[in-house]
Amino acid sequence: MSESQEKASALQRHGRDCRLCTGPLDFAFTMAFQPIVDLSSGVLYGHEALVRGPAGESAASILAKVTPASLYRFDQACRIRALELAHELGSTSLLSINFLPNAVYEPQACIQATLDISEKLGWPTNRISFEITETEYVRDRAHMQNIINAYRAMGFTTALDDFGAGYANLGLLVDLHPDVLKIDRELIIDIDHSPRRQAIVDSVISLAERLDIRLIAEGVETLQEARWLYQQGILVQQGYFYARPQTQALPVVDEQTIIAVRA
Repeated sequence: MSESQEKASALQRHGRDCRLCTGPLDFAFTMAFQPIVDLSSGVLYGHEALVRGPAGESAASILAKVTPASLYRFDQACRIRALELAHELGSTSLLSINFLPNAVYEPQACIQATLDISEKLGWPTNRISFEITETEYVRDRAHMQNIINAYRAMGFTTALDDFGAGYANLGLLVDLHPDVLKIDRELIIDIDHSPRRQAIVDSVISLAERLDIRLIAEGVETLQEARWLYQQGILVQQGYFYARPQTQALPVVDEQTIIAVRA
């Protein structure tokens, strides 16, 4: 059993006790932010919060310190830190926060810390989106949809991350109704001259239209990729082409970059 599977198994055993969400962690972390651009208006759509070490260490180095016993606390701490830091940095746009699909078993109870900090900061819930990660470990789809419904009722939006990368995430759409699909980088690489990727993404576009789901292309790294996606109607994009994540800072997207894509 892999480390991720062990964590998922521990969550299933202990997840219904939201008291595990409280208490300090025995390691420090911070957040980096990467902009998400809305090309239809040329303005910022939002920022994704990405976990980093205090000195900018990778997300993997921090996640390696998370144990099954601390995973709930880490998930909650990430939400709180992302909101606090985005507020400190003066963000006024949407904040996208990752969460593990098996890390919430009682959505109304386990979301309380997020609601408390958003109220304290004056951060409206409609400016928070939760990205569902590690979709291969979604065991109970009905419960996952219950979480999505509960979050939507509270004003949050939800996104299915890395769409197209996991073996199961197309099938997840039979039961899950997220607001957003984030198309994985694997489908974006060199898409401007990859007929097979183009065919797949065209199908995803049609699927999203029929299911009334917004698309975001993530991992966009070249002007050619960005322009092809834009011309196909994928107007919300994210990736190194626009800006790399910056620790404890809100990167600025160059206006000329957006103009070049729309040219």
